[in-house]
Amino acid sequence: MGFAHNNVLHANHFRKDWQRRVRTWFDQPGRKLRRRTARKAKAATLGVRPQSLLRPAVRAQTVRYNRKVREGRGFTHAELKEAGIGRKEARGVGIVVDHRRRNLSEEGKKVNVERLKAYKARLIVFPRKAGKPKKGDSSAEDLKAETTRAAIPLPVVDVAEAPRKITAEEREFQAFRTLRVARANARYEGARKARAQKPALQKEEEEAAKKK
Repeated sequence: MGFAHNNVLHANHFRKDWQRRVRTWFDQPGRKLRRRTARKAKAATLGVRPQSLLRPAVRAQTVRYNRKVREGRGFTHAELKEAGIGRKEARGVGIVVDHRRRNLSEEGKKVNVERLKAYKARLIVFPRKAGKPKKGDSSAEDLKAETTRAAIPLPVVDVAEAPRKITAEEREFQAFRTLRVARANARYEGARKARAQKPALQKEEEEAAKKK
């Protein structure tokens, strides 16, 4: 540590008793075990029910992350209607409903409808009373079927294209030029229309002036 010129001398404080202000993490293994036992207890309490609720596959927000597919909050009313599931029925069989969400694309809606149908095909609804099944409960044969708690995985939306050679047409295509031309056409469309209609309007005005 050097001292030079007419500056203030350093007054470094190295005896701050930092050991008292350090946050330790010695309970990490214990917490890990506690979480594991809690998961086991929850699984035992749930019985044959799935451990997590079914949620839709949605795109992450903003241009930076929208290539990623993740679980959303809940299914829309339109998705449930197309899959043939009622709103109240959905809540009873482990499907989350979000009344605020809207479908902005047919592709996204189709993915979630297929997700609901796959869940519905695997779903086994046990009757409250074994001898008295109600409407909507599974049949006796379905009740004997093997149950699974495996969650329905999120769909692979973007399938990677196999590597290939660039074609001559692709090599000649000018992507940047095409974008700029399209942008300019969209920007000046109104002005070009007005310019094209100007001679006709002038001619009409002249004819109207002659009649007067």
